[in-house]
Amino acid sequence: MHTLAVCAEMVHLDLPVQERARRIHDAGFQVEIWDWSRHDLSALARSGAVFSSMTGYLRGSLTDEDGAAELLRTAEESVKAAHLLGCTRLNLHGTGLDSEGLTVTAVAGEAAGPMWIAAHRTLTRVAELGESAGVVFTLENLNTAVDHPGVPFATAADTLALVAAVNRPGLRMNLDLYHAQIGEGNLIELVRRAHGRGLIGEIQVADVPGRCEPGTGEINYPAVARALVDLGYDGTVAMEAWASGDSDLALERFRSAFTL
Repeated sequence: MHTLAVCAEMVHLDLPVQERARRIHDAGFQVEIWDWSRHDLSALARSGAVFSSMTGYLRGSLTDEDGAAELLRTAEESVKAAHLLGCTRLNLHGTGLDSEGLTVTAVAGEAAGPMWIAAHRTLTRVAELGESAGVVFTLENLNTAVDHPGVPFATAADTLALVAAVNRPGLRMNLDLYHAQIGEGNLIELVRRAHGRGLIGEIQVADVPGRCEPGTGEINYPAVARALVDLGYDGTVAMEAWASGDSDLALERFRSAFTL
């Protein structure tokens, strides 16, 4: 059976992040965070929460030499931070994101062949780092239509192709179904394809439109949950979603959608 986690960056926003982590933990969920450098890691460690994922780099990109070097350098810093929290999964994107979630390096149209080769080379080194450090890096698909215009390798299909090409245990896919619904749709078949290849490191969820908790939009998340059970998926499903209203109610809606 899958494990449920909640992103502490998007719920209980009136509380300090360590209190959010404690509230999420007390509600029976694991906890995820984004940029660890903005937080007091000692306070988070004292929260008692189990941390399932955090951002695995601070700056950098996959496709140019200087950006790749910076990504790998800050990935090493992130591994040290992850060890302080007992977190074994670290998340990546196709390029760096700024404080507003916009791309640091954008592309016009499809990523060109040399970008794929460079990304493969960088991700192989990331996977090697993960394997030596006892963590798994996950590459997340994003959407370019609403939230992250210009991100290279944004689609779930592109992300899956890169992870499959690297084919190392230190790199898996963070399959974000909110982003995939906006970019591609056909979510259950997408889950089946990625799971069948053994490449899912985590699944993230939010509803469309609005990026709020399951049950607030168009996605039939109970059907997705049934498909995950039928597939035997026993990894993490994380709510990376804003609370549409009361945060406790949002967590319960999430739990209800993914508890069969």
